[in-house]
Amino acid sequence: MTNYYDITTTLRTELENDALINKVSKGGLDDIANWKKQEYALAHLIVNNCTPDQSSLVYNVSIICMDIVDISKSETIDKFIGNDNEDDVLNSMLSVQIRLYEKLRRGDLFSSHYTLGSSVSIEPFTDRFEDKVAGWTMTIDIVVPNTMTKC
Repeated sequence: MTNYYDITTTLRTELENDALINKVSKGGLDDIANWKKQEYALAHLIVNNCTPDQSSLVYNVSIICMDIVDISKSETIDKFIGNDNEDDVLNSMLSVQIRLYEKLRRGDLFSSHYTLGSSVSIEPFTDRFEDKVAGWTMTIDIVVPNTMTKC
C-alpha cells in the first residue's frame, strides 16, 4: 500500500509544475519558517489525517501557497490598494489553488483515481508567518481506493 507516498508525491509534482511556485515542502508549520526569501513563492503540504471508509481512504490535506509581499517605500496614496503587492500575491496564489482543485475535481488527477471528498475550503492569510507573506490555505479531502489486502 503506497497511498500516502502517491498522494504526497502527486501533489508535489503538480505544484512544482505550476509556473507560479518555486519550491514545495511538507511537514508542520514550523518547517516553513526556515525558507529563504529567494525561494518564494512556495507551497507547503500538511497531511492532517487519514480516515478509512469501506473500500477507500480519505486523506485530509492542507495545501498552503504563499509568496513574499513587497512593500513600496513610496507614500500610500490609495488606502484601498495600499503600498504593497498583497492583492497581487493573493490573486496569484489563489490561482495556484484553483488550478489544483480543478485537476482534482475533473482533470488529470481525477482520472488517476483521486477524487475530492465533500469538504473543500480555501482561506486567505496575511499575517501568519515571520516574513511578510500572504497566501491561501486549501484544506481538502482526497479520496483514494484502499489497496490494502485482507490479512
